[in-house]
Amino acid sequence: MKVIVLSLIALSLVFIWAGRNSGKADEGKVVIYTNGDEAASEAMEGALNEAGYEGQYVLQSLGTSELGGKLMAEGDKIEADVVTMSSYFIESAQQQHAMFQDLTFSTNALEQNPPYYAPILGNTGSIFINTEVLKQKGLPMPTSMKDLAKPEFKGLVSIPNIMDSSTGWLLVQAIISEYGEQDGKTVLQDLIANTGPHLESSGSGPIKKVQAGEVAAGFGLRYQAVMAKESGLPIEYVDPIEGNFSLTESIAVVNKDDATTSLAMDMAEIITKNARKELLTHYPVALYEGETVMDVNKPAYATQFEQPLTVELLQQHQEFFKSAN
Repeated sequence: MKVIVLSLIALSLVFIWAGRNSGKADEGKVVIYTNGDEAASEAMEGALNEAGYEGQYVLQSLGTSELGGKLMAEGDKIEADVVTMSSYFIESAQQQHAMFQDLTFSTNALEQNPPYYAPILGNTGSIFINTEVLKQKGLPMPTSMKDLAKPEFKGLVSIPNIMDSSTGWLLVQAIISEYGEQDGKTVLQDLIANTGPHLESSGSGPIKKVQAGEVAAGFGLRYQAVMAKESGLPIEYVDPIEGNFSLTESIAVVNKDDATTSLAMDMAEIITKNARKELLTHYPVALYEGETVMDVNKPAYATQFEQPLTVELLQQHQEFFKSAN
């Protein structure tokens, strides 16, 4: 635990140094930190530019663990005026630092959320396979994560590492939920052993290896497999019987009460309302009233976390993952 905390603080100091050396060029602009990938960043930039805010903001992408470390270490001293981040990290940062303003605009979200953030996208996990590799290796079609832990899949599976990727949490949560911690640890041990060098730090790593034919099967974001299949690649997605768990990412405004805070709130509203149409095409999880997704994007075993998501729960599940190595 001490190592994790010290690592996060050290990482934060690096960003503080970097911020001080680039701050002058961005002075007066709204600084937006996001853990979103390229598609999410482009959707947010497109919405802001179309609304006339081009040149008035700086958007910086950071990994989930990197941005989480900054939030927990720096609180409202963070350089960012707006943050888009995994919702559980925003909630934990708010509990520790009371660092976010209540939003001044209303939304019609399907689920009730705290007044200081609004969801902007949702991600759902699933198994995906390369049908050609599966056929070449004479492997059966898996129906569960437990199937991927069987000996015949040794060296042919890629999964995201929960230590670096929130997508990995979707996998670990599904295993714990279905099998409990004792039997689940055995499943996870066998699954990790089967991944060999294909344990990925990025949530998008497994789909890339499956698409390249380096492995037969992987676990990651369901929509990526749907898109790969629709593009004509030999990819199939499989909803695991352990459940399709989902995570949301949300937007929040840092409570700085300075000249840019009002503008930051305006931009947060634009992103929440105007970027959703494009975000929904890349992350097909309905979050607001009136939104619909195609049947192909509806998982067979949609499941919710039973416990409130917190950084502390994530750390517990990270320790569970490490104990299975």
